[in-house]
Amino acid sequence: METGKWQHRITRTIAAADSALFRLVQQQTFQYFWDGAEPVSGLGRERFHVDGNYPANDKNVVTSGGAGFGVMAILVAIERGFISREAGRKQLEKIVHFLETADRFHGAWPHWWNGETGKVKPFGRKDNGGDLVETSYMIQGLLCVRQYFQNGSREEKTLAARVDQLWKEVDFNWYRNGKNVLYWHWSPEYGWEMNFPVRGYNECLIMYVLAASSPTHSVPAAVYHEGWADNGKIKDVNKPDGIAANYPYQLQMKHQGDAWNGGPLFWAHYSYLGLDPRGLKDQYADYWSENRNQALINYQWCVDNPKKFKGYGPDNWGLTSSYSTVGYAGHAQRWKVILA
Repeated sequence: METGKWQHRITRTIAAADSALFRLVQQQTFQYFWDGAEPVSGLGRERFHVDGNYPANDKNVVTSGGAGFGVMAILVAIERGFISREAGRKQLEKIVHFLETADRFHGAWPHWWNGETGKVKPFGRKDNGGDLVETSYMIQGLLCVRQYFQNGSREEKTLAARVDQLWKEVDFNWYRNGKNVLYWHWSPEYGWEMNFPVRGYNECLIMYVLAASSPTHSVPAAVYHEGWADNGKIKDVNKPDGIAANYPYQLQMKHQGDAWNGGPLFWAHYSYLGLDPRGLKDQYADYWSENRNQALINYQWCVDNPKKFKGYGPDNWGLTSSYSTVGYAGHAQRWKVILA
């Protein structure tokens, strides 16, 4: 009996320590979007150096999708008591004003802006227009803001209404390019030349869910089934970037060469900031299983560490795309596969 009490006390102590660590990580992450925000727009910068210095070309560059995550972080900070509710609202008002007045293309924002002017900064030579994926990450954050403030004070209700208007102005139908699929980009200069129809499985599920649920520019179900699900090909076990849950860990090694298996872990993050994957199912997948299996594959690859990378193991895993010593790279688990 005494042993049981002791074990219970240990468990509670560990849980409290874990909770404190989690809270600290949340607070430090929030500071990126708060202390590190570009001052005119209020948005998160594309990159921020901890020493307060920036590369010359990056200082004023703000990002729509990443700043959408920052919008959510402000709400968390209010709830956790890192900032006051009023301070959070005022910062969000600054952000919403920027979003209302900055460059937009059929309601969609670009990937990057100059935060001081609101003018698009090309993400690539032809990527100087609307980015529907990054816009969707911003919208999911803004919809959280709407829900959080819509029953509050007069100022809060006004903010929620302005957010709702931004959401209604995104023309998802335009980004079909006349087809039953959503396109990532459109440029007023280059039109559809980037030619990137978005098909799953990847980080873009939230875009299709928002497009289907838009109160003003919704898309028909065929766009989801033919576009996101690629006419059912999303379940193809022979796709190296196919859905993790639809084929076991051992069976993923079907491709000769250096194959991705499960993709970078942000696939299991970005859409599910706004979507709860638990119980989220359709005829193609159980999305909670997808998230869980992808994380397990990522974890196990780092534990096995077949390429002998320094430091990889059970306490150092979670590969995703990020800036690194060699620039921006899509870090993910890969196997060298030799077919018999």
